[in-house]
Amino acid sequence: MSSIILASKSPRRQELLHHITDDFEVVVSEAEETLPKGILPEEAPVYLSRIKAQAVAGEHPDKVVIGADTVVILDGEVLGKPRDEDDAVRMLLALSGKVHTVVTGCTILSGRQIASFSDRTSVEFYALSDREIEEYIATGEPFDKAGAYGIQGKGSVLVKRIEGDFFNVMGLPVGRLKRELVGLGVLPV
Repeated sequence: MSSIILASKSPRRQELLHHITDDFEVVVSEAEETLPKGILPEEAPVYLSRIKAQAVAGEHPDKVVIGADTVVILDGEVLGKPRDEDDAVRMLLALSGKVHTVVTGCTILSGRQIASFSDRTSVEFYALSDREIEEYIATGEPFDKAGAYGIQGKGSVLVKRIEGDFFNVMGLPVGRLKRELVGLGVLPV
């Protein structure tokens, strides 16, 4: 049995955590992901990552628990996962030709130690035609992703450039997370 738990059902986060360690298990958090009124968009992912980690740590107090949450922010608005096709079209049209910010928040709970941090990446989209948006939506890829796109998949053709950590856009800033785990003594140097 592993000493590390990833509190996420995201297959992308699971894949990325394997870049750091293979010694983990997945326990999906059932926490209510409600944001308090007035929270800044940049603070939302750390807040949500902490809620997820705490919910799982309550059931597994002897384990190291990692929670994560990713948001796409455009002009101060958080773009979550699209509710339906029309919502995905709305988001992709809004992102078209613009720069947005992807923020992933992470929380690590290890005994009495808690470490939370966030990482930011700027992403610029090409100007998208209606046909490009329709074709991308038809892939089904946008529906389980914040901002209605996945940079690691077919959505990669929408992206003109990024500034920051590519893996952060996928949902887990692996370089920073590894260093935090080492700093807490969870992983060897």
